[in-house]
Amino acid sequence: MSRVLRIAALIVLGCLVWQALVQLGDLPRFILPGPLLVFSTLWHSWALIAHHALVTLAEVLIGLGLGAAAGFVTAIVLAGSAAARAVLRPMLVFSQAIPVFALAPILTLWLGYGMVSKIAMALLIIYFPVTSAFFDALIRTPPGWLELARVMGASPLRTLWRIRVPAALPGFGSGLRLAAVYAPIGAIIGEWVGASQGLGYLMLLANGRAKIDLMFAALIVLAVLTLALHAGIDALCRRVWRI
Repeated sequence: MSRVLRIAALIVLGCLVWQALVQLGDLPRFILPGPLLVFSTLWHSWALIAHHALVTLAEVLIGLGLGAAAGFVTAIVLAGSAAARAVLRPMLVFSQAIPVFALAPILTLWLGYGMVSKIAMALLIIYFPVTSAFFDALIRTPPGWLELARVMGASPLRTLWRIRVPAALPGFGSGLRLAAVYAPIGAIIGEWVGASQGLGYLMLLANGRAKIDLMFAALIVLAVLTLALHAGIDALCRRVWRI
């Protein structure tokens, strides 16, 4: 409860400083709207913002699920096969040399302006962090555990699933926490490139019509969604894996 109160106090203090900056600087609303105007817009345009927020949330959740599953499988394949490491690891490293944001126009061209291209962007932006975090955890299994499994005659496959994967779950959880923060970035970038729905589309639309208060309201909702998603993933990891 004390942590919640501290966060609430910081938010209130930030809003007060924000409002004072707008008032003292006499800034026009199309440059920096005050928090009172932004929250008023959020209240009166709640139905519109909620509609676009649900679209973005669906893109993020689907992309997060697919990216986490792909990263999980890839990391296990890399950990279990030297041949796969020789082939896939250079490809993974090379893929990070290409800015994911630069792929957004290509994905939109190939997959269209619907949700599929946004899901693909969210998937791509979280795939490497999840794969990297889980793989690093898999190859750092305590040597004593592996030696005990070898002495007891466990096969490599059984050792992988019974020892290495459970020991690496904290690393997978760390990757998921990062993915929860990165996935909305991918979806929003995809919506900026080309979309007809979503918070990114709404922000561009509001900016084009000089409705900066609506753009800030959408940005606040996006931040709240990201924080809630991260908190949910964190709670799930702690509850399921005690990490």
